[in-house]
Amino acid sequence: MDLKDIQNLIKFVAKSGASEVKLEMEDVKITIRTGHENDEPTYIQHIPAPIQQQAQPTIAQPQAESTPAPVKEAAAPADESSKYITVKSPIIGTFYRKPSPDKPVFKEVGDMVSVGDVLCVIEAMKLFNEIESEVSGKIVKVLVEDSSPVEFDQPLFLIDPS
Repeated sequence: MDLKDIQNLIKFVAKSGASEVKLEMEDVKITIRTGHENDEPTYIQHIPAPIQQQAQPTIAQPQAESTPAPVKEAAAPADESSKYITVKSPIIGTFYRKPSPDKPVFKEVGDMVSVGDVLCVIEAMKLFNEIESEVSGKIVKVLVEDSSPVEFDQPLFLIDPS
């Protein structure tokens, strides 16, 4: 990831209204936080190359220890909900369950949906993108709070196709 990509990501996050975005890639970790007091709190941490990781096993180990706890929690419901289809966010932005503040939500838990039904909208750079269902079934769970930031490929809904 080069400097221009990072700058474009910072601009995108600032315009999206998200308060914090974390991006982890093979060799870079980026956390971007936006706020009213300081508009440029960007932290970039380069992860050592694999050769250097052998020399620093104690630094890598605490990260590995903190990661399994959420993974184990996510793995248990995944086994239980393996029959469900997960609708994921196709973009980074702000998740909204309603078309506008004075309107009712698009779909509630327990509602039946068909292919093409609008489930929610995601605002990215002042554009509201309708997220449509790609499967027919019953909404089992909404995984994201209304008006909260979402990342690319983040699970939004669980749908029971049966």
